[in-house]
Amino acid sequence: MKRLVTTFIGAAVMATGATATASAQDYPFRDITTAVVWGAGGGTDSINRMIMAEMEEHLPVSINVINQTGGVAGSNGMVYVMNQPADGYTLVGLSESNVTAAVQGGWDQRFDYWHPFIVGGSPDLISVPADSPYQTLEELVEAARGMPGDIPAAASGAGSIHHLNLLAIENGAGVEFKFVPYQGSATGQEAAIAGEVALVVTSLAEQAPLIDGGQLRPLAMLTPDAAEFAGQTIPSAFDIYDGLDAYLPLKQAIGFAVHASASDDVKEALTDAFNLAMQSDVVAEWAAANHYDIGGQSGDEASAIFSTLESTFAYTLQELGATTVDPESLGIERP
Repeated sequence: MKRLVTTFIGAAVMATGATATASAQDYPFRDITTAVVWGAGGGTDSINRMIMAEMEEHLPVSINVINQTGGVAGSNGMVYVMNQPADGYTLVGLSESNVTAAVQGGWDQRFDYWHPFIVGGSPDLISVPADSPYQTLEELVEAARGMPGDIPAAASGAGSIHHLNLLAIENGAGVEFKFVPYQGSATGQEAAIAGEVALVVTSLAEQAPLIDGGQLRPLAMLTPDAAEFAGQTIPSAFDIYDGLDAYLPLKQAIGFAVHASASDDVKEALTDAFNLAMQSDVVAEWAAANHYDIGGQSGDEASAIFSTLESTFAYTLQELGATTVDPESLGIERP
């Protein structure tokens, strides 16, 4: 009987140990959710759905992508993920535009709250509906000078890179448009096509199918260089208006992040899957087909890029009169 009891106890101890081991499995052992802060169909959403599908190939679990939109500069989505456990099972899909959330009062955290991964980005341009009376950027600006604050313009959400680029055009050309915020690039572009707004500022990657399909007419790239696309040359706004280089170009950095307070094991597992995904032919072909430049930065390297963006965006917005919180009060240093 004593031997039987001892054997039973030993088996129970082994079972308990097995349960403890199972409960402390290597990350990840259940599905991951990525909450994208911008709307479905936009650049951040598209990139996250693409890269998460590739990362799944190198992880033992699935990654589900959802959209958690709203707030100032994507703050709703960031607050949502911030309130989830820092265990790596809820990631946030974000972009460079989110670095302005704090100076616009959307939330009270610096961007270093996150441990980011950068997939890439695409240059911005300004376009009008195909049936617009404005054939050139000069014609649009001249009309805006005669109707200050009346011509409606879409540029994603307040504080987004597209909004900053719109502000820069206004400042550089000496005009004022009526900014109409939307919950992402896709809805802003749809508004332009529907005639709700007279112009839209988003990225070439996001506008490409609409330009190619004859629904949008590109007026100018918001970069120092012109672009060749769909058999036409899209001129550079820099060649049209002097002084734009004081505010432009502002470049995209789209990707995702995990809590900076997540464990090293979580960060390492995500980094390994991310690096392998970024090396795939699928990502390279997707980027080329969709007019994106590849990034591939993570950890300290990506954090340094976002820190520079946070500083540049914060003080650019302040200079343009679009902040509600002093960047210095948040500890954001001048660029």
